Amino acid sequence: MSLAKDKPSLEGPILYENDFTAWASQQADLLRARRLSEIDLPNLVEEIESLGNEQLHALESFYILVISHLLKWQFQPERRSRSWDLTIYESRGQIVRREKRSPSLRARAQEIVNEIYPDARGSASKETGLSLATFPESCPYTAAQLRDHGFLPE
Repeated sequence: MSLAKDKPSLEGPILYENDFTAWASQQADLLRARRLSEIDLPNLVEEIESLGNEQLHALESFYILVISHLLKWQFQPERRSRSWDLTIYESRGQIVRREKRSPSLRARAQEIVNEIYPDARGSASKETGLSLATFPESCPYTAAQLRDHGFLPE
């Protein structure tokens, strides 16, 4: 949405609730024009915080995929497949790229791994049909191993 005079002006908070895409465009236009007093600051702050949370959530999801597949690889070797290998490979690539773009998340990698490990362990148990007790209670892999395209547990 442009701020040209021939276009109707919509208030930030009202537009935010009714049309997020138009609201975001309007906020960007206001920032570019340095019309800071017109910015919908409370909602803009919330959305910026949300962006960081989305990056964290995406990274957690990729770590869960890698860990659950490595657990399956390690504890159900007779079922190993190209599909598992591909999922591990692609998820590692996503982890590396996302951590490169957000070094603060990379610095928290081991903390993130520790937090999501129970979900990855549960996923591996559900997918394999093996008892949850089959899998270690804490993650047997380091963050570096989870990123390493050459690492597969035997």
